[in-house]
Amino acid sequence: MPTLTNDMMRSIILDHYSHPLNKHDAPNSNYEKVHMHSDNCIDDLDIFLLVENNIITDACFNGVACAISTASTDIMCELLRGKNVDDGKYIIEQYHHMIHEEEFDESVLEEALAFINTSKQAARIRCATIGWNAADEILKDK
Repeated sequence: MPTLTNDMMRSIILDHYSHPLNKHDAPNSNYEKVHMHSDNCIDDLDIFLLVENNIITDACFNGVACAISTASTDIMCELLRGKNVDDGKYIIEQYHHMIHEEEFDESVLEEALAFINTSKQAARIRCATIGWNAADEILKDK
């Protein structure tokens, strides 16, 4: 992915906030769900993952959330879908490294790179990681 300008990052975030492709309830009860909320923001989300034969076959979320939470969770769903569990865990780990200004593998983050400057606004870190933390919780024992 080319180097993202601030305008490009804003555009990615706004697009995923305004038109999230993965914001809906799980279509059936086979999905694992984790509920997350934030005491500092409006974020109150359910994250759903469907893991079959060690593959994350689907990911979605629903609830109320700010632009940062909605966009980052929507992008996360796209990145995790179709990956095996170990690759999903690696993507989540690299995202957290990026958010906390640690060395990370940018080749697996695609549009999630739009959140590279999140650490400059400490209050937004929880917003940018809420969905990712839920997915990590679902995948931790797999």
